[in-house]
Amino acid sequence: MLLGKLKLRLKKQGNRKEVPRKRYQVNRLNGATKEEFKLCLRNRFQPLASLEEEEDVETHWSRVKSAFTATYEEVLGYQKKEYNEWISQKSLDLIERRRHLKEQVNSSRTRRSKEEKVEQYNLAAKEVKVSIIKDKESFTKTLAEKAEKAATAGHIKILYQTTKTLVGKYTRSEMPVKDAAIFEKDAQAARWIEHFTSLLNRPPPTNPPEILEGRRDLPINCDTPSHREIVDAIKQLNQGKAAGPVLIPPETLKADVDTTAPFLCPLFAKVWTSGKYPIDWKEGHLVKIPKKGDLSRCENYRGITLLSIPGRSFQQSTS
Repeated sequence: MLLGKLKLRLKKQGNRKEVPRKRYQVNRLNGATKEEFKLCLRNRFQPLASLEEEEDVETHWSRVKSAFTATYEEVLGYQKKEYNEWISQKSLDLIERRRHLKEQVNSSRTRRSKEEKVEQYNLAAKEVKVSIIKDKESFTKTLAEKAEKAATAGHIKILYQTTKTLVGKYTRSEMPVKDAAIFEKDAQAARWIEHFTSLLNRPPPTNPPEILEGRRDLPINCDTPSHREIVDAIKQLNQGKAAGPVLIPPETLKADVDTTAPFLCPLFAKVWTSGKYPIDWKEGHLVKIPKKGDLSRCENYRGITLLSIPGRSFQQSTS
């Protein structure tokens, strides 16, 4: 008979990993790639010129969005994460030498030979550590100088990216919401919905003001958005902004305004006359920005909503 003691350990329940949203390589929109993008986009939009007027807004928008995304995937491709090789060739050679010494240690047949190889291996391991530390310091110094130059020149985007690389990987802490002791991720999401719903949808006033009717109608243009207004709205889009839920970056709309504006005109006119928005335009991604104070309380966060870029262009052209 065999007796023994067992120790049970409960497995930690990990949070569900969110699928990262893919981004397109809009930085390739220059030179020959930009001309290829324009040509491909025109070819994609050419069949859309014969769309029927009776087609509903949702179907029309779905065809336009498919033409955009197919062009992005064919010409631009998805953005890949770039890794900066900060380890020098000297360190790589030392690592390779250490690996060979490790193999010699494992293949030693006598005790004396093994002791000699172990001593050599330990010295090589120390050299690797010293060299890696120097490479890391040199890499950090280079990034710090780059961030300083970007801050001096006012390049906020480069400064942010460099600082993000210096800080390293950041893991968001899902803190419980106070007054309810909410620890489950789904329950916390429901609490955020409740918070922003009460924050953004205020109750009607108890004593509404009496607004008198105007004596005459103001000269407000209520026609459908013109081609010129749509072109101006697209040109006013800022570069480098988030693409929003539909993943259409502003750089791609501005790359060839002469092509995108004529095909957005019928869609915008249909939205204006029907009064119906595409479902994608109503969706927004809410980002929580921490403020000062206790970060376990909802009121110490500021919410920013990322909307669809074509939807924002429509709003700009009708304002």
